[in-house]
Amino acid sequence: MEFNVRRLAADAGTFLSRAVQLTEETFGQAEKTELDAHLETLLIRAESTKHWTEKIMKQTEVVLQPNPNVRMEEFLYEKLDKKVPTRANNHELLGECMIDSGHEFGPGTAYGSALVKCGETEKLLGSAEKEFIHSSAINFLTPFRNFIEGDFKTISKERKLLQNKRLDLDAAKNRMKKARVADARSAFSLIMSLSLSLCLPAPLRPKELNSSSPLGEEYVAHFSYMLSFLHVRWLKLWTEEVQQAETELRIAQSEFDRQAEITRLLLEGIGSTHAHHLRCLNDFVDAQAAYYAQCYQYMVNLQKQLGSFPSTFSNNNQPASSSSASVSVHSAPPAASLPAPPPSQTSPALNELRSTSGTRKARVLYDYDAASSSELSLLADEVITVSSVPGMDSDWLMGQRGNQKGKVPITYLELLN
Repeated sequence: MEFNVRRLAADAGTFLSRAVQLTEETFGQAEKTELDAHLETLLIRAESTKHWTEKIMKQTEVVLQPNPNVRMEEFLYEKLDKKVPTRANNHELLGECMIDSGHEFGPGTAYGSALVKCGETEKLLGSAEKEFIHSSAINFLTPFRNFIEGDFKTISKERKLLQNKRLDLDAAKNRMKKARVADARSAFSLIMSLSLSLCLPAPLRPKELNSSSPLGEEYVAHFSYMLSFLHVRWLKLWTEEVQQAETELRIAQSEFDRQAEITRLLLEGIGSTHAHHLRCLNDFVDAQAAYYAQCYQYMVNLQKQLGSFPSTFSNNNQPASSSSASVSVHSAPPAASLPAPPPSQTSPALNELRSTSGTRKARVLYDYDAASSSELSLLADEVITVSSVPGMDSDWLMGQRGNQKGKVPITYLELLN
């Protein structure tokens, strides 16, 4: 119990000393020990790293989960150390809705079958999104969060300890300065009082101290001895005070230097943190690239499947300018090596189409990417309407898909009866 009381008193004294030192520094009444420039630069760099790491982490969470309510729920589950319940994301919900409606309309119909296919693809997109979020959380968000909650907390703790050591050092410097000034003043005042007492004229001295009698001389000698004793005692006390202040100053300086070195080593580790975060950023970009490539492949396959349906089920509201954005699974053959025209195109049907300027249905044999705005991009197995325009090159026909129109190469088409 006695040890605890002494320790509590010592801690309270240290806290009060730091508070006084900080207050005097705030009002400019005490000197402040400045950190070296390199350490200050490291501290600024650490604060900047913490600030931007938090911002990047929060914005990444918004990208991965735009719904703030879901983010808050996941945060609460994480703090409660409970598993987040599995729920379907938006793509999966849309996919289930499309599949149910497709079965309701009948999977044997063109529209019902298309809805089922779209729903299955949407569910695949939802699974890919979940995998992307999971990968990003492990390889990108977790290292960032570990830095904020682990490494930077350690840095903040050591930095606060360095601040306390600096306050202790400055307080020791002030005590040392005051002790030396008080020592000099006390010595001067004692010497002056002794000199004045001995130099007083006889009429002003006490009667007992009159040196005209042996008793008076004895009193003067005793009085001088007492003043000399008090002077020596006083000087000894102040000398011990100065020595104690010097010892405390050396200890405070040593502890401050040691804490500054520890803090500097931790702050220099920020460079390694940046290198680690760079690797995590590469992992995040790789996960994004894989996710979008997977989604692209799913949509290309879906577009190819939907292209096999009659053109009456195409999106007639799609603007013609979007034809250049059409994607294809396989690259079109080079223009210099176009496939030979199928037998159906060498029949009189093609000559009849050119002579009458009528329209015919044609099935696309290969994917074709439009080379200019006057051409129409094609997908294999889709059915389009073609017609002949006077003056057009004999290797081309005018194709139409809904409101989209453009030139198409004959060698990519098979005219239907």
